[in-house]
Amino acid sequence: MKSNQLVLAAILLLTGFVGCKQKTDTTQKFIDTSAFDSSVKPGDNFYQFVNGKWLKTAVIPSTESSVGSFLDVYNRTKEHIKGILEEVSKGSNPDGSIEQKVGDFYASGMDSVTIEKRGYEPIKPTLQEIDGIKDTKGLVAFVAKQQTQNEGILYAPYVAADDKNSSMNILAFYQSGLGLPDRDYYFKTDSATIAVQKAYQTYLKKLFILTGTDSVTAVKNVADIYDLEKKIASSHRTNVELRDPKSNYNKLSVADLQKKMPAFDWVTVINTLGVKADSVNVNQPAFYAKVNELLTTTPLPVWKAYLKASRIKLAASVLSSAFVKASFDYQKALSGQQEIKPRWERMYWSVDGNLGDALGQLYVKKYFTEDAKNRMLDLVNNLSTAFEARINKLDWMSDSTKTKAKDKLYAFLKKIGYTDKWRDYSKVTIDKNKYFENLQACSQNEFNYQINKVGKPVDKTEWGMTAPTINAYYNPLFNEIVFPAGILQFPFFDPAADDAINYGGIGLVIGHEMTHGFDDQGAQYDKDGNLKNWWGKSDSLQFVAKSKLVINQYNGFTILDTLHVNGALTTGENMADNGGLAIAYDAFKMTKQGQDTTRIDGFTPDQRFFISFAQVWRSKLKDELARVYINTDPHSPDKWRVFGPLSNFTPFYTAFDVKEGDKMYKAEKDRIKIW
Repeated sequence: MKSNQLVLAAILLLTGFVGCKQKTDTTQKFIDTSAFDSSVKPGDNFYQFVNGKWLKTAVIPSTESSVGSFLDVYNRTKEHIKGILEEVSKGSNPDGSIEQKVGDFYASGMDSVTIEKRGYEPIKPTLQEIDGIKDTKGLVAFVAKQQTQNEGILYAPYVAADDKNSSMNILAFYQSGLGLPDRDYYFKTDSATIAVQKAYQTYLKKLFILTGTDSVTAVKNVADIYDLEKKIASSHRTNVELRDPKSNYNKLSVADLQKKMPAFDWVTVINTLGVKADSVNVNQPAFYAKVNELLTTTPLPVWKAYLKASRIKLAASVLSSAFVKASFDYQKALSGQQEIKPRWERMYWSVDGNLGDALGQLYVKKYFTEDAKNRMLDLVNNLSTAFEARINKLDWMSDSTKTKAKDKLYAFLKKIGYTDKWRDYSKVTIDKNKYFENLQACSQNEFNYQINKVGKPVDKTEWGMTAPTINAYYNPLFNEIVFPAGILQFPFFDPAADDAINYGGIGLVIGHEMTHGFDDQGAQYDKDGNLKNWWGKSDSLQFVAKSKLVINQYNGFTILDTLHVNGALTTGENMADNGGLAIAYDAFKMTKQGQDTTRIDGFTPDQRFFISFAQVWRSKLKDELARVYINTDPHSPDKWRVFGPLSNFTPFYTAFDVKEGDKMYKAEKDRIKIW
């Protein structure tokens, strides 16, 4: 059970632009001019101009489904992590120390001989338990028991701050129960989606056969399970609908839930979870009503087949090689990745996912400095100042709402690098010879940690990402912006880089996360993290109108032939990209370099800022992965994360002499500006 966090050498032939003609590309470090495509005008496609040659020559490794700046940072990080893991797994560490736990956990997962010998033995008791289920009541009790072991089947309980009382934790329930990535995968009939559907069904069949079911029965089980999941999917809210915090907050009394959904047996479920609560937040009530209905209309043998498939799927990637291969074959259909990653790398993910703060401590001790943290804090503070100035200048927001917006801005919790309070794993026993049992011990510890928070005050020192994570986030319930150590590397950030590079890289990321506090979702939460309106009526109407302009712009962007960006799904991220760019640029202009015109490697400070921005989002994806992202990811494809914001940003036009007739050109009155 995880807490839910509301939880990238050119000779320029452009008139009016002086290119990098001097021989400096072999010595400069922070701008990769070898990636430039000088045949493309910056004003036609700046993403292609900065990254075009790289896009033509970059090869996606067989173990990856994409390649780009993020992968470059990840590859650097994973080698650092590999060194740490190999060191602690071979050394003699004090019993109970984080070195011992991390080292022995890693060693147990690297013991492929033992894992192979065990086959699916670790989950046999659970499968036998499913065979013994006699009725619906037993089925409900089994699923609830699995939840207490952090094995999420059918539905998804979690613990988080109450949206309308953000100082207290509440037990909440989210929609779940599907094997395909999203509800729409069950209903689309295009060839690409059908291929994924077939791959999923093939995967289920393999899992049944691998656990002793004959082929005929396996085929029937798969048909029954798929039909059941399709019925469940019909009750799921779409990804766009899930973006509305208000409709996804439904604090309901347990007594009423029990009356309305007796088959689901809410009282038994909540008691089994070990919680005393009169009310819970049911994010998507229609899903739970559908499950309640299906518990009474679906034959027990079908449910038992569904439970078995669910349990095997949860374990497949950590069992013997036949199960791992079956799991990977399905993932291949989703991502296009052709070759499974080496075991050590998969174990890195497992350590990070199960003993994340222990690994994080070892990582930051070796690879993150206080100087980097302090430099980052300076950038964050400068962007806060720039954001305040932009709020003050808004022509569409009233003074009273501006005051509240600035109050929220300066109430941001700023978390940089790593947590000040590491998780305690003293209750987790790790055995060097038992990988599966180690996973169970970590899962049990995680469940206990989360469930014990219900009804207690929120601890805002908690982090939703581990220190080595190459990402960042804004959490509206904590009103916090968080930047793990993992992302604080080039091309995002380098203490040795000039300000143009850092503000165009990590500065954009900082501004992006700040803007999330004021996007279509974040704007619905006040400075204390409560789902509460703080907008004047006219301000709110104008904000919604501007949001629709963003939706319409991004709806017009095409990827993979006729497949379009979903402007409604990506609204918040697009707003954050546009706002983040503007805030980062304004903060950059407050620096000495930002106020100067001195060229470095032939580029003005402003040009370096925008080039840095475009370098960060350099990427190439497999078509399969791109399709999954378009259907499920609230972020636009990387090309449009550059194209969209720059086409709305006048300083970019000035820096690269973008003129009417250029493909990125928009008349000034049509350039979207919110913040």
